[in-house]
Amino acid sequence: MPGLKIGIIGAGSAVFSLRVVTDLIKAGVFDGSHITLMDVDEKRLNNVEILSKKIAEFLGANLTFEKTVDVDRAIIDSDFVINTALVGGHSYLEKVRKIGEKHGYYRGIDAQEFNMVSDYHTISNFNQLDYFVTIAKKIVKLSPKAWLIQAANPVFEGTTLIARAIPEVKVVGFCHGHHGVHLIMEKLGMEEKDVDWQVAGFNHAIWLNRFFYKGVNAYEKIWNLKEEVLRNWKPKEPFDDQFSPMAFEMLSFYGLMPIGDTVRNSSWRYHRDLETKKKWYGEPWGGADSELGWKWYQERLAEIVNAMDKLAEIIKENPNIDLESEDAIKEYLKTTKISDVYERFQNIMNPEEMSGEQHIPFMMALTAGERQRLVVNVPNNGVIEDIPDDVVVEIPALIDGNGIHPEKIEPQLSKEVIRYYLYPRMVRMELSVNAYLERRLDYLKEILYRDPRTKSDEQVDEVFNEILSLKENEKMRRHYGVL
Repeated sequence: MPGLKIGIIGAGSAVFSLRVVTDLIKAGVFDGSHITLMDVDEKRLNNVEILSKKIAEFLGANLTFEKTVDVDRAIIDSDFVINTALVGGHSYLEKVRKIGEKHGYYRGIDAQEFNMVSDYHTISNFNQLDYFVTIAKKIVKLSPKAWLIQAANPVFEGTTLIARAIPEVKVVGFCHGHHGVHLIMEKLGMEEKDVDWQVAGFNHAIWLNRFFYKGVNAYEKIWNLKEEVLRNWKPKEPFDDQFSPMAFEMLSFYGLMPIGDTVRNSSWRYHRDLETKKKWYGEPWGGADSELGWKWYQERLAEIVNAMDKLAEIIKENPNIDLESEDAIKEYLKTTKISDVYERFQNIMNPEEMSGEQHIPFMMALTAGERQRLVVNVPNNGVIEDIPDDVVVEIPALIDGNGIHPEKIEPQLSKEVIRYYLYPRMVRMELSVNAYLERRLDYLKEILYRDPRTKSDEQVDEVFNEILSLKENEKMRRHYGVL
């Protein structure tokens, strides 16, 4: 197979970028490929390039790399473009969250019913949505045959927006939330080869619609876990929620098990304040999206990034260093504040262990004849009953050289999931996407008018005025005609 040209936009995200790069190496079918790493943060970009080249050298991969701050250079003549960029970074998201809380919106205005994930901003992050469209337009112009792999949040809004606004671009969204199914298998002592499963819904809103073990419906085994698990359940960390009281509460109401990040995205009844979150998501954090849980995540992410940056510095100073045997690297990684950084790095060095991300298996299926079953975000087109065709859904599909072939969803999702969970979530997506497409600021305000935290129209005007006045939002002001 001839080598591919792959652009990674937002490559300064060392954790994600290294997963993609090492998966490319370990796949063993991409010899001769060229990877363009693009980011506006030159320091982070330099470090990711150093690490990528050294890992490729260590694992004996025939790959070449270049770095750039020019997004066009990452796109031109590419076969695949992976977008993982977060415009403004987490610092912008936290700035907006603080403004929201100042005006009475606990956890910020972007925390919405069935959309509580803390970096999944759909109201205030115009720049993110606008960048998605910009990248898609550039692909049509500079590399019209390329696939756009949408990895950056919000995947639901973003992939739907791209599919509607730039229909000529081939776009697919990916997330890894469906791995929650594997936690259930592990808990029940099942091997994946013996399990027939499906998930379906929207990104961060997927449900286990089918669960058979050795040909027999095994859903009852999940129901039977409730009493056993909750008796002594305590989260190991804020993201440990697949067997939380919240997961089983949602199972009881909707009739299906929520999977992965869906557990985080419950209604306001379970997110009113920190103590409520602790009740349903566990002590001491109250889940990943409380003020305590998100602080834990940000601090941990910063430590991991710092560890990777330091490692890049060590390699830069000692270009011939042996990653596997060099004591300096082992000792450094073992003394970082995050206990599993060394374990993570060992996994990267293991040529047999893939990251679990789907981006590279997707490329393998399309270009190397290695058929894959993946969970993808694509326009519905009749796959989930009662959901419009032009709404992007997250569903299992078979991928091969002829493209994406969605599975038949069988059985279909419960009426409770469709009517009482997916419909309300879809309405907020429509308001957000159409606000952008039609330049309707009132659509965004409508989301807050319906928010139980809103006490007056003045409150909505005040929070929007302050967010729009940020220097980062000059383009947003122009887009919506706010002078």
